[in-house]
Amino acid sequence: MSAGQGADRPQSPAASTLFIVLGLVGIGLVAAAVTTALLVYGHEHTPNYYFSLFGRTGLGAIALKSTLATVALGLVAIQVLLALWIYQKLPTVYYTPRPVRLAHRIIGAGLFALTIPIAIHCLYAYGVQFTNVRIAIHSVAGCFFYGAFAAKVLLVHNRRLPGWALPVAGGTLAVLLGVLWYTSALYYYNGFALPGF
Repeated sequence: MSAGQGADRPQSPAASTLFIVLGLVGIGLVAAAVTTALLVYGHEHTPNYYFSLFGRTGLGAIALKSTLATVALGLVAIQVLLALWIYQKLPTVYYTPRPVRLAHRIIGAGLFALTIPIAIHCLYAYGVQFTNVRIAIHSVAGCFFYGAFAAKVLLVHNRRLPGWALPVAGGTLAVLLGVLWYTSALYYYNGFALPGF
């Protein structure tokens, strides 16, 4: 028997289950490592409240970040609708044209790029703080967002993991972005007061 013949044999159910479990655990560990690294760096970093965002500092930077975060929230809503279309979970939709998947990828990449300057400004200007509940939730959600994004990227490139894993990661990203907007942009737009806090 040649070396290549054994490679074509189907995996046993136990080996397949082990691969799935190890794959999900590995991706979870990467997500946890990214989240933890950002949390530790942000907590140990000395905040520079004069760090600028596209030349704006203080209230000007907060206003700009709130606008960018609101655009990001709108893009997330579009992403969720596109994902529902892709998975044919919209009423009366039974077919997903190829451009829908392409649009989902392009908007997703643009959305991620849009979050980078916001996150960099938050990390350098404020760091990770636990001074009150709103700030603590915002800090942890921001770090976890990039851990979840790392997990989603790994899931996209692995076709052998369960079909539910990718929508769970995408849904987690959407929820986290909603939490980030609620604890920052809404706080700014609502006169530095937040419903529920």
